[in-house]
Amino acid sequence: MIDKLEFLLALARERHFGRAAEVCGVTQPTLSAGVKQLEDQFGILLVNRGSRFVGLTPEGDRVLGWAKRIVGDVRAMRQEVNALKQGRLVGHLRIAVIPTALPMVSALTTPYRERHPDVRFTVRSSTSIEALTWLDNLQVDAGITYLDNEPTGNVRAIPLYRERYQLLISADSPLGSRRSVTWAEVGHIPLCLLTPDNQNRRIINRLLHDSGSGEDQVPTLESNSMTVLVSHVRTGRWASVMPAILAETLGLTGTVQAIPIVEPAAFHTVGLVVQKRETMTPATAALVAEALKVAKVLDIEVANSNVA
Repeated sequence: MIDKLEFLLALARERHFGRAAEVCGVTQPTLSAGVKQLEDQFGILLVNRGSRFVGLTPEGDRVLGWAKRIVGDVRAMRQEVNALKQGRLVGHLRIAVIPTALPMVSALTTPYRERHPDVRFTVRSSTSIEALTWLDNLQVDAGITYLDNEPTGNVRAIPLYRERYQLLISADSPLGSRRSVTWAEVGHIPLCLLTPDNQNRRIINRLLHDSGSGEDQVPTLESNSMTVLVSHVRTGRWASVMPAILAETLGLTGTVQAIPIVEPAAFHTVGLVVQKRETMTPATAALVAEALKVAKVLDIEVANSNVA
């Protein structure tokens, strides 16, 4: 039955029989037959069908919730049995990370790999909403996202650090020699920022709006890639607002200054999220343990970078 529940999970995610079959590595007739066998076994209709996938029935939604729990538990069991059999932790960890937190991922993965060299990682950049959705759909094992600005749902959250903001601007600009700037001043500067589907951008929009000067501020450049923003900032001809932990990783030259933004000083908590379940996979449990070890260290580093 497990493979048929996997079919239902994929179909609910992809909302297309062909794409769901491709994800599961089977033919479309095989996937369709598997879902039909589930329906026959339960004696209820799970999927509304027309000429294409329409959606799950109310009963299908209930079964989907059980399928997520059952499939998650089976994956945890298989990984634990495999670890017991091989005498070491093995597996594949999939982590969804908001763009502004990508620089700190290595603080988790590097010491983790030293302890468990047979675990491999896939790190995907995502919005905060995507991270939670993928986690709920079992597409990732963990996420690194905002903890106080998005609904966290049925997850366990481990705070890692508090995000603080700096203005990155050309050193020869009128503000380049300042020790700090206000959000009201930032509201009058042409900026390059993340796209509005990112929580970081929505936070910045709100802070600019509340300052009274940035309500109608339109960025001169938007991107869903931090690499694009960073490459523009490094030219010394573009300005941006970035978390202090990210600004510290840029290796800024003398052409760009990172200036703390105050009035108000804004802080938002970023942390690791995993599904709240009685039994986690051993690999995910080890990641949680690593997060608990490094959280305090990261907090000290961010605080110190803000004082400098």
